[in-house]
Amino acid sequence: MRLLRPCLVLSALLLTMVSRCAAAATEPVPAFDRVPGVVIAHSPKSTRVYLGSAGIAKLSDGSYLAKHDEFGPSSTEKTNAVTKVYRSTNRGETWELISRVEGQFWANLFEHQGAVYMMGTTASHRSGHATIRRSLDGGRTWTEPKGPDSGLLFPDISYHTAPMPIVIHNGRIWRAMEDEKGGESWGRMFRAFMLSAPVDADLLKASSWTASNALGHDPSYLGGRFGGWLEGNAVVAPDGQIVNILRTDFRDVPEKASLVRISADGQTATFDPERDFIDFPGGCKKFVIRRDPTDGRYWTLANAILPQHAGGNVERIRNAAVLMSSTDLRTWTPHYTALHHPDLTAHGFQYLDWLFEGDDLIVVSRTAYEDGVGGAYNQHNSNFLTFHRIKDYRQHIASTVAVAGR
Repeated sequence: MRLLRPCLVLSALLLTMVSRCAAAATEPVPAFDRVPGVVIAHSPKSTRVYLGSAGIAKLSDGSYLAKHDEFGPSSTEKTNAVTKVYRSTNRGETWELISRVEGQFWANLFEHQGAVYMMGTTASHRSGHATIRRSLDGGRTWTEPKGPDSGLLFPDISYHTAPMPIVIHNGRIWRAMEDEKGGESWGRMFRAFMLSAPVDADLLKASSWTASNALGHDPSYLGGRFGGWLEGNAVVAPDGQIVNILRTDFRDVPEKASLVRISADGQTATFDPERDFIDFPGGCKKFVIRRDPTDGRYWTLANAILPQHAGGNVERIRNAAVLMSSTDLRTWTPHYTALHHPDLTAHGFQYLDWLFEGDDLIVVSRTAYEDGVGGAYNQHNSNFLTFHRIKDYRQHIASTVAVAGR
């Protein structure tokens, strides 16, 4: 019996170990080999933490920065939002996590006069202050927006934005935002305005920034089908005027964008509903517009709806990223489908932020895709941040692709 008891215990331990090994062998493991581009970050849907607000910057030393924030039911988006920043020193082939920033949401990344900035909010809907942070070490450490002299732009809440472009024009830096003071429901609560500051000002000081009036929802627009506007782009128009081109909640095709005019001093925003809604494939989802430094043509990557996917919820069809351009900001030509998956429900390439790099575009995407551990929760609740390069983008100017509503 003295020998039998240790043998029985040892046998039980071995059986437990074998059972655990067998269970581990049958558990799915992450697999990214089918994911387009380079995976920067991943969060399985089982965590109930999703990756949002893709942003990118190229620094003067040649390195890239990318970032995302965390949203979803197990995130802290409403109480202590989290943004993570990554760095690549080999043109996006590999990435390193360099900082985890608490109290930062919906931010863009940009370099200005030797410093790196993030401009966004402290938290998500109905709970976010508008803030800006600065890094003097390439994104590894960041200032804290504790007051009006350290990056807290307004003392009240609530504000809204996304990783939207900054533009430098006529000695000022321009950046579009929204507040959430127009009502209680999503879309209708957003009021669009423009911020600007002198290029040589201390951007952490609230007093450096001028805010335009805020334009709110009007239920009469678009025949009563206007749901609101948000996520505006500061753009220099062909006539030299600053405009704010906004995502527009109009759930039909052709999709729309809205063009808001900003006065030269940055104080007055105006909109004419008879002429300033424009047809814009993908305009019901977030998009970024930048102007080509070589010839002045405007470019974007948008979630235009391909003809074979027409007929569903316009706002949630995000499975194609289409390269488009315009010479006047009003007429947009879809040229090339840069990213696509035929499934609408659990695949998306959205909130694309991108930059010109010579003849290429460097792009980050909030991506929903299969990952070997159950895939994305849905097309909106993305499980990846991915990096992409569109080579020789100007070659597509002569080409066109069909999109719904055109």
